Amino acid sequence: MLLNKKSLSIGLALVLGLNVVGCNKNDTESKATKAVTTASAKSEYVAKEQVILDKNTPPIHTQPNPDAIKLIPPNFHFAEKGYFTVGVLSLVAPPLHVLAADNKTHIGAEIDVARLIADSLDLPLKIVPTTWENWPLGIESGKFDAVLSNIAVREERKQKYDLVTYRKDTLAFYVKKDSQIQQIKGPDDISGLKIVVGSGTNQEKLLLAWIEDNKKKGLAPANPVYLEDSAAATLALQSGRVDALVIPNVSGRWQQLNGVNIKQVGQLNGVWLVAVALKKGTGLADAIQSAVNGVIRSGEYTQVFSRWNLQDDAIPTSLINPPIEEK
Repeated sequence: MLLNKKSLSIGLALVLGLNVVGCNKNDTESKATKAVTTASAKSEYVAKEQVILDKNTPPIHTQPNPDAIKLIPPNFHFAEKGYFTVGVLSLVAPPLHVLAADNKTHIGAEIDVARLIADSLDLPLKIVPTTWENWPLGIESGKFDAVLSNIAVREERKQKYDLVTYRKDTLAFYVKKDSQIQQIKGPDDISGLKIVVGSGTNQEKLLLAWIEDNKKKGLAPANPVYLEDSAAATLALQSGRVDALVIPNVSGRWQQLNGVNIKQVGQLNGVWLVAVALKKGTGLADAIQSAVNGVIRSGEYTQVFSRWNLQDDAIPTSLINPPIEEK
């Protein structure tokens, strides 16, 4: 599996702008000095992050919820009998999902919420790593019972899946701390910029709409840049190959918390709801909603969100397939 501490360490080096290009005789000394400084910053980042990860590794549990258990459809067949099997993206993406120091224990806010749901249903949790491209097939084929991987509620998704909300999400623009870009509030502010964005995401959909606005106004359109992972994206930002990232704000806040050289300069319009994705029409959504609302009332939900610094993203009540305004 690609998720491991070595890849995390390499990713952190890239995030912090480690120079991976060879140097010539004329600039060897300056390159070496920069490498030492960057390595020191990387070491500090890793140390700060590891303290938080170690502190947050012990699981938060809750008691079985009789109301939620009663709502499990009698004819529902779990992916693996006796377990609540959850798909999560196989990416290093703290604070949502990462591996603990043992390089095998899944931790993060998404994992904590999944465990609270499993506990509420009186089932042990089983985690199945997946990819963004493959999670829909995993639900349809019954490989897992649910997916918790920053899936925003959208009208087209509501037609295919049952979505049970558990978190708010905002999408934000981040640039280097020393960037001349001070704010991005609307389409005019991104004219001519190169912006990293994830394919098939809410942020891509909205960014493309802003680009169309540029074109209609006769402005130089922004250029979306698609990269495979967050480490490559942030390296591109630090090296100046792109001007900005548009990412879930939870990711940007986490990097800032641990000292990464970025700043938020604006948000895409609106706040979205993130949901547990389930196969459509199985009836399991009622049980999941009852489980989430139960831990909101009992306080374990707040414990999870507090320890991952996600207080601003907490919701008061879980909803099933809520009505939304397309932003």
